[in-house]
Amino acid sequence: MQKTYKYRIYPSKAQQRQLEQTLGLCCELYNAALQERRDAWSISRTHISYHTQAVQLPEIKELRPEFGAVHSQVLQETLNRLDKAFANFFRRVKEKNGKAGFPRFRSRARYDSFTYPQSGFVLKADKLQLSKIGKVKIKKHRPFEGNIKTCTIIRAATGKWFVCFSVEAEKSPLPDSQLSIGVDVGLKEFAVLSNGEAIPNPKFLRKEEKELAKAQRKLSAAKKGRPERKKRRKVVARVHERIRNKRQDFAHQESRKLVNRFGILIFEKLNIRGMLRNHHLAKSIADAAWNQFVTYTEYKAEEAGRTCRQINPRHTSQVCSRCGEMVAKDLRVRAHHCQGCGLRLDRDHNAAINILSLGLQTLGIKSIEAASL
Repeated sequence: MQKTYKYRIYPSKAQQRQLEQTLGLCCELYNAALQERRDAWSISRTHISYHTQAVQLPEIKELRPEFGAVHSQVLQETLNRLDKAFANFFRRVKEKNGKAGFPRFRSRARYDSFTYPQSGFVLKADKLQLSKIGKVKIKKHRPFEGNIKTCTIIRAATGKWFVCFSVEAEKSPLPDSQLSIGVDVGLKEFAVLSNGEAIPNPKFLRKEEKELAKAQRKLSAAKKGRPERKKRRKVVARVHERIRNKRQDFAHQESRKLVNRFGILIFEKLNIRGMLRNHHLAKSIADAAWNQFVTYTEYKAEEAGRTCRQINPRHTSQVCSRCGEMVAKDLRVRAHHCQGCGLRLDRDHNAAINILSLGLQTLGIKSIEAASL
C-alpha cells in the first residue's frame, strides 16, 4: 500500500533561494502550459496532450537557460500536474456533480510544492540530497520502511520547509477482532459510539478564535506592500498552522484507538459540502473536520486488515434502534424517546446503533454484538 511520510527540512539561506527559484519557474511553466492549452482550444478547438508539451522542454531550456537549474523530471511532473487537473475537470463534467472547476492560473504565492517523481533525490542519515539544490538537513523524527516512490518538497505559509516521501510499504495487520462499532459524528460530542462511549469535541478553532482575530486585525491594519504586512501575515499563518496541527494530532490519535480496538468500523457518509451551507453551523462543522477523521480511520484500517465502511445516514437519528419505529425530531431534541417500545436513549447513541446495524447489513452480517468497555 502507498503511505506518505512527512519530515521537516532545514535548508540554508542559499538553498532557500534555490528552492524559491524552483517554485517560481515551476509556477511559470504551469501557467504557460495552461495558457497554451486554452489558446489551442479557443482558436482551433485542438486538445494539447501532456506528451506534446513535455517534448518542448529541451527547446524551452535553450531559450530560457534558467530552466536548466531545475531537474528535468521536476519540470515534467509540473506538466503532469496540469494534465491531471484537466483530467479531473473532464471527470467532474461527466459526473455533473456541482461545479466542474476549470483549471486556473496559479500565483507564485500559492504555488508551494514541486515533486521529484522517480530520481533526483537521495536520502541519507540526516541529509537529503536534492538534484540542483544540494544536501539539505532533514529531521527524521520517525523511521519508515518500504521503497520511496516520489519526493515532494513543500513550502508552508509560515516559511517552513517540509519533504513528503510517498512510500510503497507492506501492510501491518493487527490480530483478528470480531468486535464491531458504529460511529455517529456530531458537534455536541465529536463522536458517539454504538456502545455508548463518547469522544469529546475539542473545538480547536473556537479555543484559538480570540488570538486568531487579534492577529487578523493587526494584518488588516498593515498597509499593503509593506514589510510589516508580510510579517503579520506570517503570524496569522502560524495560528492557523497550530490549529491544524492540533486537529490532525487529535484525528490521528482517536482513529488509531478505534482501529486498535475494533475489527469492523461503520461511519455515516455525510454530505459535508452541503452541510456547510448552513451558516449557523458552518464554522463548527469545519472545525470538527469529520472527513479528516474518517479518512485517517480508513487508511489505518486498511493497513491493519480491518473493515471500515460508510453508509447512507438517512433517518438513522429518527428510527428507533430497538423497534424500528420512526420517531421524528429536529436538531434541538437531543434525546430519543420511542412511544412504541419505550426506549429512551441519547439521540446520537441511538443513531450510532442504527449506523452499526445498517453497516453490518451491507457487509452481509446478520448480527454482531457491539463492543463494550
